[in-house]
Amino acid sequence: MSKAKQPKVVNLADIKVACANCSLYELCLPLGVKDDDLDELESIIARRKLPKGHYLFRQNQEFNAIYALRTGSLKTFTLNSDGSEQITGFHLPGELVGLDAISSAKHPSNARALESVSYCELPFDQLEDLSSKMPSLQRQLLRIMSNEIREDTGLAILLGNSSAEERLASLLLSLSQRFQHRGYSSEQFNLSMSRTDIGNYLGLAVETISRLFTRMQDHGILNVNGKLIDIIDMDALKALTNTCPSNRADPSTA
Repeated sequence: MSKAKQPKVVNLADIKVACANCSLYELCLPLGVKDDDLDELESIIARRKLPKGHYLFRQNQEFNAIYALRTGSLKTFTLNSDGSEQITGFHLPGELVGLDAISSAKHPSNARALESVSYCELPFDQLEDLSSKMPSLQRQLLRIMSNEIREDTGLAILLGNSSAEERLASLLLSLSQRFQHRGYSSEQFNLSMSRTDIGNYLGLAVETISRLFTRMQDHGILNVNGKLIDIIDMDALKALTNTCPSNRADPSTA
């Protein structure tokens, strides 16, 4: 079997927005970095794009950079011994991807675009050198890594102690809050991931996911139209969870 050709990642020529003027400034790495230091940080950033279905990086690939999403979304996943996927996360604009590869210098998972993606690539060696000179940048890196640990812990609790309905409600609430932090509607949004991906992530059968969406719609909690989710009764959705959802908190609130 021939080895799959790696998709070419091209420069995103139409994105020229500086960090200080980016709409994701308060969600991303530059938060807290002094204005005088932003130019130096921007000098190491490459702005790129990735088509839907293509890989940002692959499992066991050498780690060279971390990535800040600007538009679009990604899923990260590992491959089981039988070649099946185990999804470990869904990532939205303003979030960093690749931090879990720092310790081993190899990516422990794959990252694939769920839709067309644009992102900033930050070479880690240069970022590490800059952070040693900029205490604010170093603190922000630590905040983000701490948040990653908190999210992983929350997911373990969610999958271990929650019912199927609680798991789906928690994911929807997490996405709702993350979209709200980005200036989008918290009540109406498109799911870029498939029902199969949602079931894989939550440890549920795809039939269960479809049944739960139907039940929530019948109870007047949601209106579901394909990938479009309209949360009609936010309080009722929150009431479906007995524990706090495993929300990905933003760096600005960490």
